[in-house]
Amino acid sequence: MNYLLTLAYDGTHYCGFQVQPNGRSVAAAFQDGLEAVLGCRPDIKGCSRTDAGVHALGFALNFHADCRIPVCKLPLALNSRLPRDIRVLSARVVPEDFHARYAAHTKTYVYRILNSAIDSPFDAGYYHRIPGRLDTEQMARAAAGFVGKHDFLALCAAGSSAAAHGDTVRTITECTVTRAGDRVEIQVTADGYLYN
Repeated sequence: MNYLLTLAYDGTHYCGFQVQPNGRSVAAAFQDGLEAVLGCRPDIKGCSRTDAGVHALGFALNFHADCRIPVCKLPLALNSRLPRDIRVLSARVVPEDFHARYAAHTKTYVYRILNSAIDSPFDAGYYHRIPGRLDTEQMARAAAGFVGKHDFLALCAAGSSAAAHGDTVRTITECTVTRAGDRVEIQVTADGYLYN
C-alpha cells in the first residue's frame, strides 16, 4: 500500500530533510522510526527538501509498505518511536501512483520576526529579532508586489542547477505581512523556490 503522512518537525538539530552523508537528517530519523515500527526501511518520498535548521508545520511524505497496523493508529505508533522534535500528524492510504513531490502544487514559508529591543530565550530559535520598529503596513504593501510570475535568475546562487537549466521562473500566489504585538510574520506561498 501507498501511505501519505503529514509531519511536523523542528529542524534545529537536523541538516535538512534529505538524507546527507555527513549529518543527521529528518528523513533518516523518520526512517529509523519507520523501521522500528514496521520492521523494514521503505524508501520515502518527501514533498520538498528543507535546508538545515528549517522547521515544518505540514510536511507531506509517502512510502510503499505492507503494514499490519491500521492506518488510523499509524501516527501514534510512529510517534512512539520518533524523536520528540518530529511528529506524524496524520496518515492515510493513497493511490499507488501518488508521489508527494509531484503532488505538491504550492509550498508556503513563514518567516517570523520578533520586533523588540529585548529577545526571549524561548523564541531564540524560532524568530529573527529586529530591535528597531518595523513599518509592517509599508512592508505589506511592498510584499503585495511580489505576487505574480517572476524570473528569479538574478537571485540564484552561482552554479545553481536551476539557472543552468533555465528553470528560474516561479509564481508567487501569496505574500503577506502581519503583526501581532511585537511578532511579525511574512508568509510566502509559491509554486516552488530556488536555492538562494
